[in-house]
Amino acid sequence: MEKIKKLKKIFGNEKIDGYLIPKNDEFFGEYIPDHNDRLKYISNFSGTFGFAIILKKKNYLLVDGRYTLQAKSQCGKDFNIITFPNKDAFNFLKKKKLSIGYDPKLFTKKTLKALSFGGINKFKPINYNLIDKIWKRKIKKNKSKFYCLPKNSVGNDFNLKISKIINNLKKTGADLQFISASENNAWLLNIRGSDSKFSPLPYGYILIDKKKEINFFCDLNKISFSLKNSFNKIKFMSIKNIEKVLFEIHNKKFIIDRNTCSLYFENIILKKNKILNIKDPIYNLKSIKTKKEIKNIQKIHIYDGIALTKYLFWLKRNFIKKKITELSASQKLFKFRKKNKKFKFLSFPTISGTGPNGAIIHYKATKKTNRTLKKGDIYLVDSGGQYEFGTTDVTRTISLENSNKKVKNIFTRVLKGHIAVANYKLNKNTTGSIIDDKARKYLKQIGLNYPHGTGHGVGYFLNVHEGPQAITKNNNVTFKEGMVVSNEPGYYEKNKFGIRIENLIFVKKDKKRQYFENLTMAPIDKDLIDKTILNKREKTWINDYHKKVFNNLKSEMNKVEKLELKKACSAI
Repeated sequence: MEKIKKLKKIFGNEKIDGYLIPKNDEFFGEYIPDHNDRLKYISNFSGTFGFAIILKKKNYLLVDGRYTLQAKSQCGKDFNIITFPNKDAFNFLKKKKLSIGYDPKLFTKKTLKALSFGGINKFKPINYNLIDKIWKRKIKKNKSKFYCLPKNSVGNDFNLKISKIINNLKKTGADLQFISASENNAWLLNIRGSDSKFSPLPYGYILIDKKKEINFFCDLNKISFSLKNSFNKIKFMSIKNIEKVLFEIHNKKFIIDRNTCSLYFENIILKKNKILNIKDPIYNLKSIKTKKEIKNIQKIHIYDGIALTKYLFWLKRNFIKKKITELSASQKLFKFRKKNKKFKFLSFPTISGTGPNGAIIHYKATKKTNRTLKKGDIYLVDSGGQYEFGTTDVTRTISLENSNKKVKNIFTRVLKGHIAVANYKLNKNTTGSIIDDKARKYLKQIGLNYPHGTGHGVGYFLNVHEGPQAITKNNNVTFKEGMVVSNEPGYYEKNKFGIRIENLIFVKKDKKRQYFENLTMAPIDKDLIDKTILNKREKTWINDYHKKVFNNLKSEMNKVEKLELKKACSAI
C-alpha cells in the first residue's frame, strides 16, 4: 500500500523502528468523525476497536474477537491480524529491541501498558501525528450547538450531580478533578451535543475544584447564549486553552479518568502536581439510572419494539416475493424507527447479515459484500436507536424458512443461555464474571462458545456501550438497582451463519430482592426453537416474555400485524 510506504519513509527522521496507530481520536470515544479515523485510513479496517503496529518490514493489526473475521476480510492482504488480548498476541515482538513511536494525545497510560507486553523496550512519544503528515484531507467542522436535556427526561438536577463530585473531592483529599470523557461531562451537566455519529456527545473537558469552580473547555462556537445562561457559575473556555491552564496549576492533588485522560495531559498535570490513585466516580454514578430514567427507558423500548417488530413481520412476509438485500433491509428498519417522533438517530451502525455474513460479529454490509436474503438461510439483525429518553440495542436472529436441525439446536442453546442470564438470582455480591459463565453453559455442553462478552452497560441517551458494569469473564463490578446491561449470547460459524439473541435488561429491586427485568420488547423467532431441549422453567420464561411483548405492542399493530403478533407470541 502506497500510504504505508509513505509512513515508513518518515521512520528514519524520527529514529523509530515502528509506529503505533489506535482507532480512537483525542476524545477516546467509540465512534469518531471520519476525518479522525486514522486507523481506517492506513489499514482499511472499519471496526470500532483496534491498533496497528507498522514496523519497517511488517504490519500488524490487533483486534478483539468481535473483529477477527472482519479484519482479515478488510485488510488481511497488507496486515497480519492478531486477536487481542491473548497470551501469544505479542510473540511477534519478543526478543526484539524496538523503538515504537506514538502520539501521546491518543494514548492513555493504561492502554500503552496493555500494549507493552512482548519485550518492546521503548515507546517514543512524538508530539505530532505521523498519519497527519501523509494524510491530506479537508476537515469539515461540525457547527451543531450543545443543548440541555428537557427537564422531563432528566433524573437528577446538574447541581446535585456537581455536589456529589465536590463531596467526593473533599472526602478523598483531592483538590481538583479533570473530567476528560465527553460522556461524563454530558451526564454531569445534563447536556448533549452532535460531535459523535451515534452518540449525542458534546466534545470537551471539565476541570472542577473543591471550591466549586468549574471550567468547561470546548469549541465556544457550540455554546449558545441560552445554554451559557443556564450555567452561570461555569466558566466556558476555548479548548485551545486547556494546556495553558493545566500548566499553570501546581502543588495540587488531582483525580483523573485513567480511561480517557491522555498521556499528554497526564504528563502536564504530573509536572507540578500529584495524581491520586482514585477512579473517576462519574462512571459508577452514571451507571445507576434513577426511577424516572428507568420509566423513560421502558417507554422508548416499547417505541423501539413496535418499529422492530413491524420490520420483522414485513421481512418474513416479503423476502421470498421481493428482492431484499442486507442493505435494503437495514434501510427499511431505519424507516420504521424514523416514524416515531422521539427517535433521534441510530445508536450504532446496523448489523444486517444473512448466511455467512451473519458469522462476522460486527458486520457492516457494503455494496461489495451485500447479500440477498434467501430461503433456507438465517438472518441476523443487531440494531438500536437514540431517543430523547434513552438508548436501545437489540439483536434478533430470524429464520428464512430454515429447517436445519443443527442450526435450531444451537439457536435453542443460545436461547437457554439468554434465559439463564435473565433468570439469574442476583445478590448484593453478584458480578458479571459470575453470570457470564452461565450464559455459555449450554453451548459448552456441545463444545461450542462465542468470542465476545455476554453483556455491556448502556447509557441514558448516551453511549450504547457504557461501563463499568458488564457481563464478561473479567468484570468484577457488582450489579446495583438501576443498572442497565445487555444480555446477548451468540454463536458464529465461519462462512456459514451467525446467531445472537440480545435484549436489554435492568436491575430491579422489590423489598429485599434484586432481579433482572427485560426492557426490550420484540418477539424471539419461535421457528428456530427446538422445544425438546427446553425445560419447563425455560418454556415458562419464553411464554411470559411473549405475553408481555404482545400486551405492550398490540395496540400499535394494524389488523394483519396483530394476527402476526398473536402467532409470534403464542405459547410454546
